[in-house]
Amino acid sequence: MNIIEIINKKRLKQTLTDDEIKYVIDNYLSGEIKDYQMSSLLMAILLNDMTNEEIYSLTKYMAESGDKLDLSSLGDNVVDKHSTGGVGDKTTLIIAPIVASCGVKVAKMSGRGLGHTGGTIDKLESIPGFTVNLTEEDFLNQVNEIGVAITSQTENIAIADKKIYALRDVTGTVESIPLIASSIMSKKIALGAKKLVLDVKVGNGALIKNIDDAKRLSNLMIDIGKHNNIEVICVLTNMNIPLGNNIGNSLEVEEAIDILKNHKLGSLRDLCIELSSHMVSLGLKITYEEAKERVLNNLDNGEAYNKFVELVTKQHGDINNLPKATGKYEIKSMTKGYLIDIDAYKLGILSMNLGAGRKNKEDKIDYSAGIIVKKNINDYINEGDVIMTLYTNKEITEIDNTIFKISDKKIEDNKLIYEIIK
Repeated sequence: MNIIEIINKKRLKQTLTDDEIKYVIDNYLSGEIKDYQMSSLLMAILLNDMTNEEIYSLTKYMAESGDKLDLSSLGDNVVDKHSTGGVGDKTTLIIAPIVASCGVKVAKMSGRGLGHTGGTIDKLESIPGFTVNLTEEDFLNQVNEIGVAITSQTENIAIADKKIYALRDVTGTVESIPLIASSIMSKKIALGAKKLVLDVKVGNGALIKNIDDAKRLSNLMIDIGKHNNIEVICVLTNMNIPLGNNIGNSLEVEEAIDILKNHKLGSLRDLCIELSSHMVSLGLKITYEEAKERVLNNLDNGEAYNKFVELVTKQHGDINNLPKATGKYEIKSMTKGYLIDIDAYKLGILSMNLGAGRKNKEDKIDYSAGIIVKKNINDYINEGDVIMTLYTNKEITEIDNTIFKISDKKIEDNKLIYEIIK
């Protein structure tokens, strides 16, 4: 058995055995299989797919490639949440404190930016002093003490996933359904999750572009969950437009704070209420309607925001001194009419080019860089109106003028949530 044979087998659309997949994971970790060889296999998987059995094996060996976390000491009201990634997706920053304020424990391990999408850990690192690397003991103690902790994926949890995740980001293999499913679920298995709500993003700003692929991914992750005694709910959500108005790390923290203070309405708040309600329902074993009532009450009475402040303080962050970019550029509309489309993917690329994301895994992020979109879908725009503001420490050279689409008529179908799969 050798890696060249395995690459060729997948290149020829053949099914890999359990032993072959174990061989790949073991030898990639040991260094016997090189990055360039693994990149070749990842591309073959992206192009030729995997069977469910192959994906179960890949998930299993990635989960077993490091330590496993035992959450049993936290009780049975622990619920995890994960998003498949999207432009402007800062939901974890909002949902984790909401859910914790309702009495459900959130032990969250998050990742960094992947391609044009931002990572929760990058957003949290934009808060001066915020500690994203908690020891296992500190992580569990904090969840027991205040009901919530967010940490980066440790070196010893799902080691293979961490290594492959970084490689996918820079080899054009981010959007593979088998690789997305195995990455997400291997982490959740290793983390000891037993209840999980998945936000499956669909659209041009997401890794998954269409409903059929989103349904396949959702059903696949639900099946992997059943194989591992994890109760999974998938919420399919619209990522054809950015989530909220702010894109970029510290800017997204600012928007999360606005939502938690109940100062801002819109699709981002609506989605966070939906996801939080499903998590509270799972954690407390109550109906969705009862859970939603608790979520709304804690947004209204300030308990959700107070829990966010408690989380940030506990992890040594200072939300009063978020980084600010030196450059601010207003982009104005050249025409008038109703805003009917915002290309989330192109906004994500623009934000990355401003410094808010990574083109290569060695790149350093500018936490202050990003975009604030000033208009929402179906808003009327006059010629000369500011449509977005760019924040960067780089020089601006050229802006894609196809990001926004303006028409003389509003659009009718602007659904936020497509489907819920259990």
